[in-house]
Amino acid sequence: MRRAVFPGSFDPITLGHYDIIMRGLTLFDEIILAIGVNSEKKYMFTLEERKSFLEKTFKEEPKIKVDTYQGLTVNYCLKENADFILRGLRNPADFEFEKAIAHTNRKLEKIETVFLLTSSGKSYISSSIVRDVIRHHGDYSSLVPDAVVVKHKP
Repeated sequence: MRRAVFPGSFDPITLGHYDIIMRGLTLFDEIILAIGVNSEKKYMFTLEERKSFLEKTFKEEPKIKVDTYQGLTVNYCLKENADFILRGLRNPADFEFEKAIAHTNRKLEKIETVFLLTSSGKSYISSSIVRDVIRHHGDYSSLVPDAVVVKHKP
């Protein structure tokens, strides 16, 4: 079985993430959407909200599992018997950042990282941009899956 972990904070999931995940399904038998928990990071959405967004978005997709983890992504991959990490690239800066992490992960545990380029119509979307739109009470609906519903955020 070809199992991949797609790690992230998903604060919130965007249509860019969705694009990479759906295209990744053609490559892997299972993708684990692994929400990294970092106690030092300030999130807009709670862990429960982020997990719910993912579960609702992919409720009809049996090849997707949603989970949370702490620590190194490679250690989580070993625990889940995943041989691949799936990552999306929007621009050259993403590539440079992700390349260093991929080399480190491969050195630590021989885990391969598979990069997919985000579709051109979605390459400008990032979670930080979505959070900014939400903070300023803008219409974020065209940037995220339908499951992302903001009750009332600052």
